Amino acid sequence: MKFKVVITYDSDYKGYVVDVPELVGCMSQGKTIDEALANIKDAINGWLEVERKHGRLEPIEEKEVFLGEVTV
Repeated sequence: MKFKVVITYDSDYKGYVVDVPELVGCMSQGKTIDEALANIKDAINGWLEVERKHGRLEPIEEKEVFLGEVTV
C-alpha cells in the first residue's frame, strides 16, 4: 500500500514530523528524514493493525493533498 505523507521540520524537536493524511492521527518523527520515514512505516503498520483488530478498518480513500504557502 502507498500513502502520501507530509513531512515538516520541527525546530523545537530539531527533527522531522511526518503525518499521514489518509490515516487520521497517524504520525511519527525522526531526527533525519530517513529516520522519520522509517518510523512512519512502523506507525502505519501499527495503525492498520489496531484498526483491523477492532474491526474499524474501512476502505481507505485516497485524499488529495495540496501544499501551499501563506504569508501573514
